[in-house]
Amino acid sequence: MAQRARRWRSTAAAVTAAGVITAGAVAPGASAAEEARIDLKVLVVDNGDSPVRAVTAQLRSTGVPYTTIDLNDTGRPKITESFLSDTVNGSPRAKYQGVVLPNESPFGAGSAEQAALETYERTYGIPQVDAYTWAHPEVGLDYTSEGGWAGTLDGREASVTVAGKAGWFGYLDSAFRFEDNAPAVQESYGYVARPRAGFTSYVDIPVPGGSGRGSLVGEYAHDGRRELVVTFAYNGNQQQFRLLARGIVEWLTQGVHLGQIRNSFAVHVDDVFAPDSRWDTVRNCTPGDFDCAGGDGEGTTPIRMTADDAAYAAQWQREHGFTMDMVYNAGSGEEWKTEHGGTDALTDRLLADKAQYRWVNHTYTHPFLGCVQDTSAVPWSCAKNADGSTKYMSRAEIAAQIRDNHDWAVNKGLPVDRTELVTGEHSGLKTLPQQPDDNPNLAGALADTGVRWIASDNSREPEQRAVGNALTVPRHPMNVYYNVGTAAEMADEYNWVYTSRADGGSGVCEDNPTSTCLDEPLDTATGYAGHIVPQEARTALGHVLAGDPRPHYAHQSNLAEDRLLYPVMEKVLDDYRAMFADNTPLENPRHSAIGTEVQRRAAWQTALANGRVTAYRIGDTVTVTAPSGTQIPVTAPEGTKQQLLLSTTAFGTPYAGARSAWTTPAALQSALTLKLP
Repeated sequence: MAQRARRWRSTAAAVTAAGVITAGAVAPGASAAEEARIDLKVLVVDNGDSPVRAVTAQLRSTGVPYTTIDLNDTGRPKITESFLSDTVNGSPRAKYQGVVLPNESPFGAGSAEQAALETYERTYGIPQVDAYTWAHPEVGLDYTSEGGWAGTLDGREASVTVAGKAGWFGYLDSAFRFEDNAPAVQESYGYVARPRAGFTSYVDIPVPGGSGRGSLVGEYAHDGRRELVVTFAYNGNQQQFRLLARGIVEWLTQGVHLGQIRNSFAVHVDDVFAPDSRWDTVRNCTPGDFDCAGGDGEGTTPIRMTADDAAYAAQWQREHGFTMDMVYNAGSGEEWKTEHGGTDALTDRLLADKAQYRWVNHTYTHPFLGCVQDTSAVPWSCAKNADGSTKYMSRAEIAAQIRDNHDWAVNKGLPVDRTELVTGEHSGLKTLPQQPDDNPNLAGALADTGVRWIASDNSREPEQRAVGNALTVPRHPMNVYYNVGTAAEMADEYNWVYTSRADGGSGVCEDNPTSTCLDEPLDTATGYAGHIVPQEARTALGHVLAGDPRPHYAHQSNLAEDRLLYPVMEKVLDDYRAMFADNTPLENPRHSAIGTEVQRRAAWQTALANGRVTAYRIGDTVTVTAPSGTQIPVTAPEGTKQQLLLSTTAFGTPYAGARSAWTTPAALQSALTLKLP
């Protein structure tokens, strides 16, 4: 049997290089009918360094279950044969389908724990990721002194090799560049080295100052084992890791694992039909706001899209293959129309193109739906009833705002979903510090109007939560301000927020430990295009590459005048499409679908944390059990079938060269069963 196991491993290495899933191993001493059960869980050995933490975060965000061994914990379990494997019903079981290590030998070469781990990997064909190590023969690479190089990788272009594109990194186009966000700071260090026998490079770069190319990521097959060797340092937020993270997990699990992750980007445009107030570059505030001393807003020109802006929006969408969510205030539009002679070319144009957008209810006139605001002092406070209790907007008033806006949309033939809602300023939900709790009338009003998905501000409430029977959908605010229509206004307000008092700013950046001040104020003529656009696009793209489904939001003012939002969206879309292959499209789900995705992920993590999920592979069969009704995320190779009671059906939908889905056991079955190709 030991000889048969070795033959299987040799075949597995060859098949894996082509990017195809392997069958289960046969443990020594087992009969041919007793193929090993391999549990779909990963072992992570953590030394506290950022590379292994980054891989761990990717496992979690994907939905892959894992067990962590903390090397800094003196009371941690020891790595032994019994820790790694056992028998179930008399058959051999490997408890982990893959192993993540901080480097190739964290327990020390020749140690009992290292020997136990290597024997386990060899016996069951378990892959090992070396999260970050240096170039040397023990990982299949020449020393850097032998035609290689070591140094800062910032700004250098790396490529996915032919082998990488044919295998686990085939979702990427060929080249990408290491980030260089701060030229004075070393952001990424690496070892560029030539492969030795048994090493297949997946990502490489030209050897700086030398000849040929050297590996940064590759597979080292040796002694019946396989290691994915990464020779550059990284953290979980860096773009180069985010690009490679999917491939690392797919290699580690050999393309069969619990969890799925897809890249998505949705943009909500709030306040459609309504005007937005304008930033005052002299007062450094927004006239009309209660905290803008000496400016009541009278005589200022609000920012509102024109019919030409609306026509441009529709044309831009067609040219870029992207749909925006128009988050609308119909009553504010009707008020504008009444105040301007009874006609409104903007509304006419948007309604003519209504089928080209998604539409989301933003309440009829955009009132504050929380407590009644007392603005007699700065900052505002919640008004009080005679008995000292907080005075809130009533349930009937909130429901009327939601219902009237929805009914207007239905009468105009807009494709609107009653279950979706974005309140003005996310009001009605708790607003710290003035209103520490939700308006107690909000949940009832949502139920009265059929709302199931209410937007929240991700910068304040990043976790989804219940509001009565509805759930929040956290949205990322885009740093393109609601109260600016021109690039100069945007740069001026940005300077006010992000420069020190000594440089003429508000000093908010100095007082906030999570913020950083600009080295010097931006040039108002060039600062938006030169600094703000790339910064905001990079932030948004970071969310996309992390597989974060939460939408981003800006305002209709950003589609007016200088049309500030488009350069940010264009850079996100262009950068993404340049980095990824056609088999990994950027998805664009609507509000309710995003809420559902966030809900499913949270329920899945709860099931994993409570130990309610069992998943394993025996040969070409995968079996998963979870609490009844739980949506199970699974990723598997093309050709995978789901076993029904009397037949099979194709599993999942294609993405990034694999197939994946949220699914449940078939009718009359208690477990999800998949047949691998």
